[in-house]
Amino acid sequence: MDNKPQERGRAWIEIDLNALENNLEDIRRIIPQNCEIMAVVKANAYGHGVEGISRHLAAKGIKSFAVATVSEGVQLRQYVPQAEIIILGCTHPGDAKFLYDNNLTQLVPDGAYAKALNDTQYKMKIHIAIDTGMHRLGIDSSNYDEVESIFNLKNLTVEGTATHLASPDSTDKGEIEFTHKQLDLFNELVKKLKAQGLNAGKLHTRSSYGIYNYPELQSDYVRPGIMLYGIKSQNDETKVLANLRPVLSLKAIIAQVKWIEAGESVSYSRAFTAEKRIKTATVCIGYADGFPRHASGKGAKAIVNGCVVPIIGKICMDMLILDVTDAKDTQAGDIATLIGKDGNEEIRCEDLAEIAGTITNDILAGLSDRLPRVNIMERL
Repeated sequence: MDNKPQERGRAWIEIDLNALENNLEDIRRIIPQNCEIMAVVKANAYGHGVEGISRHLAAKGIKSFAVATVSEGVQLRQYVPQAEIIILGCTHPGDAKFLYDNNLTQLVPDGAYAKALNDTQYKMKIHIAIDTGMHRLGIDSSNYDEVESIFNLKNLTVEGTATHLASPDSTDKGEIEFTHKQLDLFNELVKKLKAQGLNAGKLHTRSSYGIYNYPELQSDYVRPGIMLYGIKSQNDETKVLANLRPVLSLKAIIAQVKWIEAGESVSYSRAFTAEKRIKTATVCIGYADGFPRHASGKGAKAIVNGCVVPIIGKICMDMLILDVTDAKDTQAGDIATLIGKDGNEEIRCEDLAEIAGTITNDILAGLSDRLPRVNIMERL
């Protein structure tokens, strides 16, 4: 008897490692030859499963990774023991021991925080965050003295300096000008540090959209997140045509099929009423799995046996219901694809996000840990 339930027994996520490799090579195609890729694998690798993703990326030559929390960093260290791991979010100084013990690099947002880390007496590597206009984290680019003070802290070694672009996804002229202003402020600060004999370390400014909309920029790292997984945050265009393939598919088993008559209702609050006799299928996935409840009644769809069918009624915690009248011979045990391809049809994460009124990052980050991640790799 197996020790674990079947991976494909209810609902699951399939991870196409061939697609991941394709996306990695597409990013390498765009960036300068001497620029490294810092793979962003926070939030369980954007819902894709951090263990399988990080191990595979390391096998394909990725030596630097970024996460958001020290807990994510400690977990990731198990999978990529030799890699550089940078914590992009805030770590409480009381947890400095975990940074030290796991050889993690901390992004530092201001001088007071840097001093608090230094006072723990743990020797550690840091990157300095510079605020050039996003106003989220970082030392204001005009505050040179505060940046300089960090270099005098004996327990901290500055190995990099970074900023985050506010609108790299926009093709609006004003937003492009703002992005270039951010980059100018960052470069001016780095230049001033260099003039004072201070080494800012490796520089990084660009995440996914920065890579594809500002390919001409020079840096030591790029930080691909969402596009590493073959998805854009929303339905939009980029300056450089992206040759990306989605890595993730979301699938679930149909538990029951039944006919309902005209005038009968489906799911909670009787939110859907059949106008004619229809065939329904109850699918083993719901909002507790991360499928967005706010997509109810807004045109969300699934694919069953190569046929696109509508989701009807309110999405429940563990189940949702389809109208499979047009999907001939559908029966219990068939597979419904919520994101991904089946036959000639495809449901893109970008389209689901648009229906749900959000972005793909939100959809992916919300996918529950109770969904098994099944890695698939076909040798081409």
